[in-house]
Formats: sequence, structure tokens, C-alpha cells
Amino acid sequence: MQTYIKDLSQHVGEEVTLKGWLYNLRSSGKLMFPQLRDGTGIVQGVVVKNSVSPEIWEALKPLGQESALIVTGRVRADSRAPGGFEVDVSDAQVVQNAHDFPITLKEHGPEFLLDNRHLWLRSKKQHAILKVRHTVVKAVRDFLDNDGFTLADTPIFTPAACEGTTTLFEVDYFGDEKAYLTQSGQLYNEATAAAFGKVYCFGPTFRAEKSKTRRHLTEFWMVEPEMAYATLDDAMNLAERFLSYIAARVLDERVEELKTLERDRSKLEAIVPPFPRLHYDEAVKILHEGFERGEVENKFEWGGDLGAPDETYLSSKYDQPLMVHHYPAAVKAFYMKRDPERDEIALGVDVLAPEGYGEVIGGGERTTSFEFLEQQIAAHGLPKEAFEWYLDLRRYGSVPHAGFGMGIERCTAWMCGIEHIRETIPFPRMLYRLRP
Repeated sequence: MQTYIKDLSQHVGEEVTLKGWLYNLRSSGKLMFPQLRDGTGIVQGVVVKNSVSPEIWEALKPLGQESALIVTGRVRADSRAPGGFEVDVSDAQVVQNAHDFPITLKEHGPEFLLDNRHLWLRSKKQHAILKVRHTVVKAVRDFLDNDGFTLADTPIFTPAACEGTTTLFEVDYFGDEKAYLTQSGQLYNEATAAAFGKVYCFGPTFRAEKSKTRRHLTEFWMVEPEMAYATLDDAMNLAERFLSYIAARVLDERVEELKTLERDRSKLEAIVPPFPRLHYDEAVKILHEGFERGEVENKFEWGGDLGAPDETYLSSKYDQPLMVHHYPAAVKAFYMKRDPERDEIALGVDVLAPEGYGEVIGGGERTTSFEFLEQQIAAHGLPKEAFEWYLDLRRYGSVPHAGFGMGIERCTAWMCGIEHIRETIPFPRMLYRLRP
């Protein structure tokens, strides 16, 4: 019966069978030390030449990295060993002897590693990152499920844009009609929120921006909660509790992975409510002062959207995530509600992660006015017929409602403390990268 490496602490003194791949092999005279990985961990085996048959000894000697094998042996606690345990091997079966594994201990460039992403996933660091991602995803679902939200997933094929036509992937939909890969489930979320009160969608999202930065992917996963009878403040309060819960789960469940990644845990321990909140006007003032002191390269003008350098500068002033709210309406989506006291302001919020990770959450309050929404659709040159169903939401029971979206990969990169978002998804899709 198979035992998993993560469970070896429960089998000290017992004989177990492990199935996996050879992570490394070194030998010293009549001793051999194969390191085995099985997806749950890595353990060192000890093979004494006189304790196994000559056939097993000879079969193990030429094995290359990532050879597949099954070993049987007795578990022994050893504080010096990786993971705290070793296995005294008594039997082994070589499933496949692999040679010339391309990813070695030497330095490899990012393009080479991305070309070999299907194999790079087996390395310690990549394994740790994707384990953290798993916990982020599980925490997202657990938090929302336990908070009374209903999962109501939204279409991937959509008939029109919800956030601007320049960032859409267009596809033929049975020849006669154009369809687009979704940028967001936002509009459909508003429909399901009117049916269920509190909902979320969670799935792949596509952006055709020709961005080549460490923060961008063309295909990523996004979770989007939406609440009926909710305001901008309700969305901000939810985002605060949401991110705090995710960080606490990562700290609790991914201790070893954070060690592997050399993540400064204190950065994650600081993700607790309340988060600082900054009006866009105040953010502009801080950027202007930074420019005057020579700390900001370009002078920021009121009315613009915050770029990566602006976000990094603002968030550097705080140890916690920073909420910037009340943005100019011109840089926010057409469905955003306006500030009743300042029509040029939208009731939106971006949550900026510290350490230069930028926007991890974007959202706000949606308009309730049929007339305003109709005007916005016309002003943005959107086809009204494609949005008739969306206008219906303002015809029949329109109420204040709010929500946000969070990209899983940006959140994961932040939790892990890694530089590039491309390592937070098993097979990244980026500008000029569609393989493997």
C-alpha cells in the first residue's frame, strides 16, 4: 500500500512503500542516498549495499534525475535530514530510467525555463508557489461560502465588452456572430446578485492588452463577489476582511512553502484590519509632494489613472494594503455609480498591495439609474441591443449594489513575495507566449 511523504511522521519505525521520482542521487562507496519526491514532499533514502540485492544496487546506480521509481523501506526519524525523516531502503523498483533532464541545478534563463514550464513545475520553488496558490484559492472559496455568498459562475463567451473594446479577444461564434472572451463576470454578477443577494463568480478571465510587465497575464483567474443592497463602504469592508482571511490561511497552512520561498512572514502578518484608506484627491497630493522632493519621476495630473510607479510609491508609505477610493469617473467602468456630491467622481476603490505588487482588488458601487446607464452605454459607443438585458436590471427592482474583482495570480505573487506573476499559474499565457 502506498504511503505519501507528507505522512511519514505517522509511520516512524514502520515499513512503507513510496512512489515517486528521483529528485537527486549521491553515493559514497557502499552507501547510496536517493532523494525521492512524490508531489507531497521530498525524503532522503539510504541504501546500504549489503542490505539490498545486487540487482537493486546496480539498477539504482545509473538512474538520472526525474527517473520514476518505487521504493520500500523503514521510516527513521532524523533531525538532520530534510523533512526530519529518512527511509532505510530494502527494496526498489525502477519504473523508468530518465536521462538528461534539461533543468539542472545550474542557472537557467527565464525563456528557457518557460519553454520547459511542463518540467520546471517539478522544482522546489515552483512547487511551493503553486501550493500557496492552492491555499489562496481554497481560502477564497471558504471565506465567501461561509459568509453567505452563492457561487454563480458567469459566461466565458460574451456578446459585448464590459470594460472597453480594445482589450478583448474576439472569436467567431458559429460564423454568423462575433463573441468575445470574458474580461469580467461583473455584469452577469449583478443579475445573479438580484436573484440571490450575495454571489460570486470564479473562473478564467482574458485581457488582450499588449502589456509586457511582471504584473500582467493575458489569461488569469479572477474571483468577483457582488452584493445587493450594498455601498462602496460595504465593498471596502468586505475586501479588508477577505484579504486578511487569505493571508492568515497562507501563514497557517504554508509554513514550509514560505520557508522555501524565503518569504518574510512579517509582511503577511501585517495584513490585518483596518487597512488605511485614501481618497484619490489625497493620493494625488501625496504624489505631487513626492514629485517636488524628487521621489517621483513624473508629475501626476488629477484625472489620470494610477500607473504602476504611482501605486508603488503610494503603497510604500504603508505596511498594510492601501485602499484608494473615489477615482475620477473617466478612468472607471461605465457602470460605476457617481458621487452624488461630485459628478466627476466614481464610487470606486482599488486595493494596492505593499512591496510594489500594485492593485490586487478593484471594485466599487454600481449605478442604480436606468437613465444614467442608458446614457453611459451610448457615450461609450456600446451596442444598446447587447445590453438590453443589463438595462432590465434597472427596470425591475434596481437597488444599491457593490462588489469587486481579485486576480488570483497577483494575490499569489504577493503572498509568495516573488517578482513575476508568470510563476503563479501552472502554464502562463502572456504577450508572445502561448506554449507549452
